[in-house]
Amino acid sequence: MPRDYGPPPSEATDRLKVPLPKNLREVPEYLKKTVGGTCSRLLYIFRLVWETQPILLIFMLFMTVYNGIMPLIGTLITAHLLECIVQSFTEEVDLVLPLIWQFGYLFLNTLTSSLSGMLTKITGEKVTNHVKNKIMHKAKTVDLASFDMPDFYERLENANREAGMRPVNILKSSFELVSKVISMISYFAVLTAILKVLPSSSMLFFAAFLLLTFASAIVSFHFRRKNFNYMFRRSKDRRKMNYYSDLLVNKDMVKEVRLFDLSDLLIGKYNEVFRGYFDGIKKLILQEGAWNMVLSFVTAVMNGVLFYMIATNVTQISDYSVYTGALNSISSALAAIISVTASIYEGSLFIDNMILFMNEEQTVKPILDTPAEPQNHCGHTIELRNVCFRYPGADRDVIHHINLTIESGSTIALVGLNGAGKTTLIKLITRLYDPTEGTILLDGRDIREYDLQSLYKLYGIIFQDFGKYAESAEDNIAFGNIAREKLRAEVEAAAKNSGAHDFIEKMPQGYDTPLTRFFERDGTELSIGQWQKLSVARAFYSDADILILDEPTASLDAIAEQEIYRQFDKLRAGKTSIFVSHRLSSATTADRIVVLENGSIVEYGSHTELMTLHGKYHKLFSTQAQRYQSKDSSMPPPPHDPGFGRPPKPFPPRD
Repeated sequence: MPRDYGPPPSEATDRLKVPLPKNLREVPEYLKKTVGGTCSRLLYIFRLVWETQPILLIFMLFMTVYNGIMPLIGTLITAHLLECIVQSFTEEVDLVLPLIWQFGYLFLNTLTSSLSGMLTKITGEKVTNHVKNKIMHKAKTVDLASFDMPDFYERLENANREAGMRPVNILKSSFELVSKVISMISYFAVLTAILKVLPSSSMLFFAAFLLLTFASAIVSFHFRRKNFNYMFRRSKDRRKMNYYSDLLVNKDMVKEVRLFDLSDLLIGKYNEVFRGYFDGIKKLILQEGAWNMVLSFVTAVMNGVLFYMIATNVTQISDYSVYTGALNSISSALAAIISVTASIYEGSLFIDNMILFMNEEQTVKPILDTPAEPQNHCGHTIELRNVCFRYPGADRDVIHHINLTIESGSTIALVGLNGAGKTTLIKLITRLYDPTEGTILLDGRDIREYDLQSLYKLYGIIFQDFGKYAESAEDNIAFGNIAREKLRAEVEAAAKNSGAHDFIEKMPQGYDTPLTRFFERDGTELSIGQWQKLSVARAFYSDADILILDEPTASLDAIAEQEIYRQFDKLRAGKTSIFVSHRLSSATTADRIVVLENGSIVEYGSHTELMTLHGKYHKLFSTQAQRYQSKDSSMPPPPHDPGFGRPPKPFPPRD
């Protein structure tokens, strides 16, 4: 039964989009989905902040109410002071108290603004850390197959980008929106008094003023949506720009870039992508700016008319100050509400990127509610029955109907040309991937029934792309088994077995020497061969039940390779072991050799049996060994048994 890896990324993303309405009848449904979607994203952000530190959210709520009321209070204090100043021209008026109120208000505003700024920065740091932790914890459960898909990296890049200040900025904008609404309602209450004495024609201007405000809102929302869609469509361009710019500052690539004189070429490719990306974003900015300038001009004319009407219908300067201040505040509040709402809407759309990543479905997990625990410190038998595998989104299998039994305590060598499927097969055996067809058994039980972490602990493994950790030499080895108490003597023993001990001892701080110069100036940079010896030491240190070595000596010379395999022979005694090697001289020590070609087993047997067969393995081995063989050397003829050396017969298809 094929495994279900969930919907393609594009389909998962489309579910979060709301198509624009095609006619007026679709507008209510569009608004319902848009507002509902935005509110759900806001609740997600509120929950993030609440999870981080509830007191921060409570204080921000308090500041929201405070910021909504204080502008009206400030307007009234200013109007009262202005009235007192005007009275002082004709009579004796004490200005001390009004001035104290005025400067007290200004001081309180400055103080709360500083507190709010500090709170925002603290909240930003805490929320960013919380979101980063959520992303890291999510990443450790994501299927390995997801990391093979470009669309997944797009979501991962977006999630990491949104982990910064975006949630805090949206939250801050949301509270600012509430404050502006509170202020606007307060100012509307003030304006009701002046609207009673203004001519009826002023109501038309005021209504037109409000309509223009809503027109501005429509324009802002329209371009926020277009901006989001453009950024989403051009995500590939942003990744390309990051890729080209990173190549020029990557310490591992700088040598080749300089020697091949690739710098100008890469800069040119970066600028070529940027020009295409920038042309589209510039067009959106200019279009939105043109609409906003027209609407701003018409709004200014409406404001001028309303100011004139107020000036000709009030009798006191304080009233003029209060009413025009209220009108200005309503105008700025409406503009702010539109801008902030549009920003919240746009920001919440980008938060979808993080939600998409956090909702990435894990399929490689135990199929039992109570997973089984594998036995430790014993031999293990691995059996593959009719196993096929294809990567998500691919149109063909890379592993074809593999049937193979690896007996307890035996050593299997996987050989074949590049792309034959050796590393993929190892990833299936270790359940980093699940097969799309067939079953893998460990000790007679479906491998999917075991607890995942307990299963992984059975394997001591070295991949071709082994880890190079910016930690001490000791830690690099001890990472092979972090559950084990770290003892220097045991770390050194593993290093001696891998041949790493000698060069570690010569480093400035021995086993405490930091490796790489990512963080430390006195860090030591190792050669690829030295790194490989450290990775082999990790496998020795793990003391795992099943040993898997994927090209463990690819970067070592022949003498070092021979020493590794000599130690490996000791380590694998009584254990099930699998290794991949392009140097077929090492395969001669295996109990059985599996020859892979295009994802299928084409030959199976011991070294002697396969050489006698004169098939694929014989050709590969002879090609490598021909420079060392004498011209008159010859191999025995193949046996008469036509089935000898062929792969095991496939199991019948499962229902």
